[in-house]
Amino acid sequence: MQKLIIILGLITIGMSSCSPTLTSFTERLYDEQRWSENELKRIQFYLSDDVILRRDAGTSKSKLEEGRIEIVDGRKVEQVIFEKGTPGVLVFSPSKDQFAISFEDNSDKYLMFGPSEKWSGRFVLLAKEWKRNRGKISYDGKIWNTSSESAYTTLMVDLKKASSTKYKNKKVKGRKVR
Repeated sequence: MQKLIIILGLITIGMSSCSPTLTSFTERLYDEQRWSENELKRIQFYLSDDVILRRDAGTSKSKLEEGRIEIVDGRKVEQVIFEKGTPGVLVFSPSKDQFAISFEDNSDKYLMFGPSEKWSGRFVLLAKEWKRNRGKISYDGKIWNTSSESAYTTLMVDLKKASSTKYKNKKVKGRKVR
């Protein structure tokens, strides 16, 4: 029994060492690494927290692919849910400090992220506006509402994979006076 526990413990440690160690993607990291847009498109991004987008589905019939319809206060509400840890990719960068990240196979569906001074330069979810407990987000050509909690959602990266810097080493022997 004790051998089984030790073996299971070693397997758990081995598996956890293979899982990515996620780090906040920051303006400082971006500036230090000087990644081009093409290099950024090869980096796997992840969400730090859940993001839930909601909008009135109205009385018309609504076709959903990834979202769902819920009844809230007697109204039909369409939702799109992005869970913490959802992987995404850069589809384009409209400016140096804004990234359009897609979490679906359709590159036309993306969320915008950019650095926040309040959050030490972390790339956070951007909205058209944040008012009190709600933000207005543009997604899939429509305007959606999200809670203010989504304002704290940041982009995360597996720094080990994202950096993969290659070094060329040269050992200097020194120089003596002649």
